Amino acid sequence: MRAATRPQQRPSDARLLVVDAVGRVEHDERSHLARRLAPGDLLVANDAATLPASLRGRHVPTCRVVEVRLAGWPSADVTDPRRFRAVVFGAGDFRTRTEDRPPPPQLRAGDLLELGPLTALVTTLLGHPRLVEIRFAGTRDEIWAGLARHGRPIQYAHLVEALELWDVWTRLAARPVAFEPPSAGFLLDWRLLEALAARHVGFATLTHAAGISSTGDPQLDARLPFDEPYHLPAATVDAIERTRATGGRVVALGTTVTRALEHAARSGALHPGPGLATGRLGPGTPPRVVDAILTGTHEPGESHYELLRAFAGAETLARMSAALEAGDYRAHEFGDSALIALQREPPVRARADALPSPRPAGPRILRT
Repeated sequence: MRAATRPQQRPSDARLLVVDAVGRVEHDERSHLARRLAPGDLLVANDAATLPASLRGRHVPTCRVVEVRLAGWPSADVTDPRRFRAVVFGAGDFRTRTEDRPPPPQLRAGDLLELGPLTALVTTLLGHPRLVEIRFAGTRDEIWAGLARHGRPIQYAHLVEALELWDVWTRLAARPVAFEPPSAGFLLDWRLLEALAARHVGFATLTHAAGISSTGDPQLDARLPFDEPYHLPAATVDAIERTRATGGRVVALGTTVTRALEHAARSGALHPGPGLATGRLGPGTPPRVVDAILTGTHEPGESHYELLRAFAGAETLARMSAALEAGDYRAHEFGDSALIALQREPPVRARADALPSPRPAGPRILRT
């Protein structure tokens, strides 16, 4: 694969790799997505807007330049902008690969960081020289205004130009709670939504605070994804219930949607309302809610790729990766897409609806 180097959300030549429920791989155009979903299916998207979470400034005790990347909320409360988990780098910017960025000066609890119009206090060290919890000074309105004026979108060296905030907001962007964009949703536009409606494919949303995808340090990257707050509307739970009742599939638009839905159903009942996704999905955690995932193209070793192991085995994912390489697909947040169905046993009958499913029973719907 090659990196998508420009922030174009819906290029006309975007491609779609389709992996069906028995591991067959097909190539298609992303504009044909609606045809790949069946009447009665439900597509669930993340409507989180992305914060300008990269803040350049100064480490006051040493007067050295730093970049602070807000990386997570320390609790499920996403209304309070005073406290964040953050990854801190030394001097430099996105033009240097994240893994080549110098470390920050030694950070200690009580250190002050001057970040444009904002001042932040390092309150806690989180087991790694780059990872801290910080607390901003000022009122909530002052902090929001300071982030808006001084912050920039987090970005990486594969992009050739500086991102603007509108580059990382999907067409559904609502509450600003994400630190990097829920980029699977870049493919959405009103034309696609009309095509889904015409095909009788349902559409619903949730809000999930997507975290950062890379820290540049293998030890710290192994801790990703961090805990991420989400809010699951009761209307989306109702839509999932109707979809299940009529035999349709629940299709998650991105890894963040998958993580939120599976965490919300962890006790066996699908809980609407706020939550904090703390678990990881992988080969030992088959999805209870999601039947297929529509995602960007990811490479082995990335945290997003590891989640795909919950949907398909190593052999299928290897075929998928080989097809992505051979087809010269574009990777990263502005790249092409893949639609991966939850893998089932090879068919023993001609009828697809006769196939047994190894997945756990679907979640009960908890009424609140």
